[in-house]
Amino acid sequence: MQKLTYLVIESFRGGDPAPVYRRFRERGRLLPDGVTWVASWVEAGLGRCYQVMETADPALLERWMDAWRDLVEFEVHEVIGSAEAAERVAARGSSG
Repeated sequence: MQKLTYLVIESFRGGDPAPVYRRFRERGRLLPDGVTWVASWVEAGLGRCYQVMETADPALLERWMDAWRDLVEFEVHEVIGSAEAAERVAARGSSG
């Protein structure tokens, strides 16, 4: 099964990142086997976190999010790299 890549946007409930960071310190990232954390960035104002995750099974990503939903609202986008996007566009051919 091929791994898919996801951009996960986390909005901290109440705009407060402290509970998220506290749980992370105490319990870690809480990733189920089969989900790989790639990288993350946090807005300078500390309101949102942007994470890149990989998994072959989207249900595992849901399981990970379930462990954080009480502290975070999620927005998830499946993404592909720029090279793959260019290949897909080229495969479509010219549309005009």
